[in-house]
Amino acid sequence: MKSIFITFDQAYYEQIMSILRGNNIRGFTSWTEVQGRGTKTGDPHLGSHAWPSLNSAIITIVEDKKVKQVLEDLKALDQTSELMGLRAFVWNIEDMI
Repeated sequence: MKSIFITFDQAYYEQIMSILRGNNIRGFTSWTEVQGRGTKTGDPHLGSHAWPSLNSAIITIVEDKKVKQVLEDLKALDQTSELMGLRAFVWNIEDMI
């Protein structure tokens, strides 16, 4: 099993959910207001007067075989507007209950 941790501009929420549904991923945990700044490009998302936008984040645990397609779908979404910001990180899941 793998976890996919996705951080993204809040405007992407419905598209991210559509990607999860399209890949038959049901379970997830989300955070609706996450602050952040990309390491290379894009504007900070700090929820402040100067930088009013915010990010969201979702983590989901999936079977290994689903990871590649989810990442490809997320990359395609990110390429529609790279300045908005979308990142995904994959970690191994060692154990679950």
